[in-house]
Amino acid sequence: METMRVLFLCTGNACRSQMAEGWARELAGDIIKIKSAGIEAHGQNTHAINVMNEVGIDISQQESIRINAEMLEWTDLLVTLCDNAEEQCPVISPHTMKLHLPLADPAKFRGTEEEVLAEFQEAREKVRQRVEYVIEQITASVKK
Repeated sequence: METMRVLFLCTGNACRSQMAEGWARELAGDIIKIKSAGIEAHGQNTHAINVMNEVGIDISQQESIRINAEMLEWTDLLVTLCDNAEEQCPVISPHTMKLHLPLADPAKFRGTEEEVLAEFQEAREKVRQRVEYVIEQITASVKK
């Protein structure tokens, strides 16, 4: 089987999908090819970059990009990480599988710097769990 192409999608491609791309690159090895995008492009979030650096994953060179038709055509598995991306996602081709694994946007959390950091750290771990689930599903389907 050829390598599965996975696209992580969220609203702004600034936090959740960026972290998912970083985790997938770290955890999946070469079993999948990974991209991330947003319904919009909000730029990179420094808190997301910082909390990923805490676990040794550098996402600072990833780009915040808006989804386009070429990316959708490239994708074998589309993973939406928020309800907005699920609802606003453009039409995907019949060969593309879709998985919806939503979580709250840590960038919308308001509080002290320590509370915001804690929210991003929690989001990082939830994203890791979702990426591990995606990898498990892909690995299981390859073994069948």
